[in-house]
Amino acid sequence: MKYIESCIIAFSMYSKIPMPQREWEAEAMKYAMCFFPWVGAAAGGIFYLWGIYGKQIPVGPQLYAAILTVIPILITGGIHMDGFLDTMDALSSWQSRERRLEILKDAHAGAFAVTGAGVYFLLYFGFASELEPAQISAAAFGFFLSRCLSGFAVTSFPCAKESGLAALFARAADRRKARTILFLESILAMTGLLWLNIYAGGAVIAASILAFLWYYRMSVEKFGGITGDLAGWFVQVCELLQLAAICFSSKVFG
Repeated sequence: MKYIESCIIAFSMYSKIPMPQREWEAEAMKYAMCFFPWVGAAAGGIFYLWGIYGKQIPVGPQLYAAILTVIPILITGGIHMDGFLDTMDALSSWQSRERRLEILKDAHAGAFAVTGAGVYFLLYFGFASELEPAQISAAAFGFFLSRCLSGFAVTSFPCAKESGLAALFARAADRRKARTILFLESILAMTGLLWLNIYAGGAVIAASILAFLWYYRMSVEKFGGITGDLAGWFVQVCELLQLAAICFSSKVFG
């Protein structure tokens, strides 16, 4: 029962998929991060269905790519994009670590956030329009892998502050078991990626690992650890780099 509660908490927090109302009890919170990747699986499943069957509908290539672009935002409700925007403002401020953390908490979007969002969506739309049908499955799997790594970071990386979403889930988690499960889920995702398409899958894995290492270094150097906003930034950047890597692999390997 506690695992079902953990799943409900993960989907309630990180998606707009309707879920039963539940109290966030400590026992259920222990394993919520383990179900975070399955929110990505839901987003990836819908991404895959549109990616494969959308071309059978008489829509133009621009609308087809635009729908691929907005599917992740519609499924998650933009929670990760919110973190991306806040982080763009903080990183672009060139202020002290303490001031950057204050900017993360600011509810207002600054010029750098707006610019970052515009650049992000243009790039994502461009890469999505380049996807071949054989690469859609690798892109869909990427949503699962990005959240495996994000959940692993929450249970492993230092937190920049005692309060906030990342700190809440980090404190509540049974870190040892959660890390083990998330690691196994990551291996499952990587195995599936390589089995589906060795070139596109390998590109997704490489891009995800590079993004993960970049995330760790940036968060520790610039903020002293991770926050919920930085976790959202990572998910968005990781998924953008995954698409870029898939497109690059198609040019190199055909």
